[in-house]
Amino acid sequence: MDFSFSEEQELVRDSVVRFVRENYSFDKRHALALSDDGFSREHWNLFAELGWLALPFSEADGGLDGGVADTMIVMEELGKGLVLEPYLATVVLAGGVLRRAANTAQREAILPGVIGGETQLALAYAEGQGRYNLADVTTTAKADGDGYIINGNKAVVLNGPAANTLIVSARTSGDQRDRDGVTLFMVDADATGISRRNYPTQDGGRASDIEFTGLTVSADAVIGEVGGGLKVLEDSVDEAIVAIGAEAVGGMTALHAATVEYARTRVQFGVPIGKFQVLQHRMVEMFMECEQSKSLLYRAAMTMDNNGADTARTVSALKVQIGKSGRFVGQQAVQVHGGMGMTDELNVGHYFKRLTMINTLFGNIDHHMRRFANLDIAA
Repeated sequence: MDFSFSEEQELVRDSVVRFVRENYSFDKRHALALSDDGFSREHWNLFAELGWLALPFSEADGGLDGGVADTMIVMEELGKGLVLEPYLATVVLAGGVLRRAANTAQREAILPGVIGGETQLALAYAEGQGRYNLADVTTTAKADGDGYIINGNKAVVLNGPAANTLIVSARTSGDQRDRDGVTLFMVDADATGISRRNYPTQDGGRASDIEFTGLTVSADAVIGEVGGGLKVLEDSVDEAIVAIGAEAVGGMTALHAATVEYARTRVQFGVPIGKFQVLQHRMVEMFMECEQSKSLLYRAAMTMDNNGADTARTVSALKVQIGKSGRFVGQQAVQVHGGMGMTDELNVGHYFKRLTMINTLFGNIDHHMRRFANLDIAA
């Protein structure tokens, strides 16, 4: 099977590599992480100019008709640079919901701004009691005349502080964990009835806890079918898992390279520590973990692009693999670097923090092992 990229994909990859090389030195990233936004608006506008924000959207909506594999290429290179701009939250996650379910009027209203870099999105779906169960929704949207009134809370909304528009999951019918009755709404992030508590995350990003109190929206705010939003949410999250899988592979690759380089230059007992056989074995094992994760990543991306019947199982297998591999590669990198591996002054610890966050995002290892087993039984 041919896994080589097309000429267009190579051009996209090269543009991201060049961006990371020129704009994401460790010092520059550290400064961005400490800034008010936590990322660069100038960088975001550059993303728009280079066409990265348009990549997964259809040509009819002003996009480039890219697939999951194209997004994977971008995310892997962004992962190598620990890039902070909210590509995952806006383009992949919330953008995935809009691509799957928004009507023509909604897409015409919002997507030009997303593609042009003026509009940022956030998907408000997680709740404190949910434990990765996307159907566990206590936020309610009660019918009121021709519209709805939304009340409830959402936790750890990625890119919540910078988002202009929120996509919110709320229950319009059924019990707390019913699969039917979850509806998706598109709302103005600054609307009356919305309050945000913004904070930095451990990996340098930004998130919000959002409270909805008597938020009034029209029926036009509904994305897709009333009560039928869960499948859209699940598919969008699965695509986002492939994206963070690519980011994790990029991060692990960078960690392995940094560790090998350090072992070549760090001298102990008069010789580089890379000469010690036990450390050579560790670095080979790190490389194998990277390659195993990449193999599953490619399979998941191709399966999703081809609408394969086992997409959900493949995505869960990928999530388990990157969780285990990310932990192993991160731990080995820290140990080879010694105590300095966990200091803020070295990028190794920052990669490890991001890989740790990726493990918990959209379901940890245990969650996806259970999901994989349950899907196997159902099949």
